[in-house]
Amino acid sequence: MKANFKAGLAALSILSTVFILSSCDNAEEETASASDSFKPAVIYDTAGKFDKSFNEAVFRGGVEQFKLDKGVEVAEFEPQNEEQREQGLRTLAQRGQSPIVAVGFNMQSAVQKVAEEFPETQFAIIDSVVDLPNVQSMLFAEHEGSFLVGALAAMASETNKVGFVGGMDIPLISKFACGYEQGAKYVSADAEVFQNMTGSTPAAFGDPARGSELAKSQIAKGADVVFAAAGGTGLGVYQAAKDEGVYAIGVDSNQNYIQPGSMLTSMVKKVGFASYTTWAEALEGDWQPGIKVFDLASGGVDYAIDEYNESLITAEMSSTVESIKADIIAGNITVHDYTATMSCDY
Repeated sequence: MKANFKAGLAALSILSTVFILSSCDNAEEETASASDSFKPAVIYDTAGKFDKSFNEAVFRGGVEQFKLDKGVEVAEFEPQNEEQREQGLRTLAQRGQSPIVAVGFNMQSAVQKVAEEFPETQFAIIDSVVDLPNVQSMLFAEHEGSFLVGALAAMASETNKVGFVGGMDIPLISKFACGYEQGAKYVSADAEVFQNMTGSTPAAFGDPARGSELAKSQIAKGADVVFAAAGGTGLGVYQAAKDEGVYAIGVDSNQNYIQPGSMLTSMVKKVGFASYTTWAEALEGDWQPGIKVFDLASGGVDYAIDEYNESLITAEMSSTVESIKADIIAGNITVHDYTATMSCDY
C-alpha cells in the first residue's frame, strides 16, 4: 500500500513539473511572439542616415540603441529623392510596420496622406505637426539649446563677433538663429551676430561649398565662432573654421569629433532619443498621438562636452553655462521662440 502511495506521489510530482515547464515554455513563446509581432520602422530624409547630423542622430541614438536595449530590429527606408518619401512611407505601412518614424519636416505632406490611408498604423514625425489620431508629432525647443551655445560662443570669442550659417531659410532654422543670438547677447550685450541662410530649397542642407563661402565671409568680418544649423552644408562651415583658425559649433548630433580642436561644442537635438521613446511607448502599450515637446528640462536639447572639446571649455565657461541652463529650466530666463511671432524681437 505504502509503495503504491509513494509511486502515486512520484507520478504526481512528475506531472506537476511537466506542467510548470510547459507553462514557462508557453509564456516564453508568447513573449517572443509579442516581440516578433512588433515591427517599428523609420524613414529618413533624403540626406540619408549617414549624414553626420540629423538623420544619423536618429540612426545612432534611436535605431541602434533600440535594437541593443530591446533586441528588436527597426526597419529602415532611405528615399533617394522627394517622390520616394511618400512611396517609402506607404510601403512600410503596407508591410505592417508600426510605429513608423518620419524624419524631418519635409515628410509632413507624406505623413498626412499615408496616415489617413492607414488609420490603424501608428506614425510619428519629427519637426512638424500632423493633426491626426494616429500621428505623434515630435517637436524640439531648439531655441533653448541654441541659447546655450550662443552663450558659449560669446564667452569664447575674442572679437565679440560671432556667426550663424543656416540651411534652408524657414522658420525652424530661424528658431536656431534667434536662440543663438539671444544667448550671445545675454553674455555680451553689444556682441555682433552675423547671420546667413544658405538657400530657399531643401538643397540648402547639402551644399558644403556654399557653407564654406558663407563662413569665410563672416570670418572676414571678424567672427571667430560660427554656428552652423545646416545639415550637410555645415561640414563646409566646420572646414572653413578649421582652415581660418577659429571655432565652429555643430548641430543635431554631437559633431565635436569632425574637426577636433576647432569645434567649440555642438547643440545636440536628441532626435534619436525621441524616436527611441515613441517605439518604446508602443512596445509597452503606452503610445499616444498628439504633440510632444522635447526641451532642456526633458533632456531633448543640450550642448555637448566630450574628449574632443573639454580643453576648450574653461571651468568659468562651464559654470556660467550650467547656471544659465538651470535658469532656463527654472523659468528664470525666458528664451524667445522665433516661431511664436515669426520674428526675433525679444
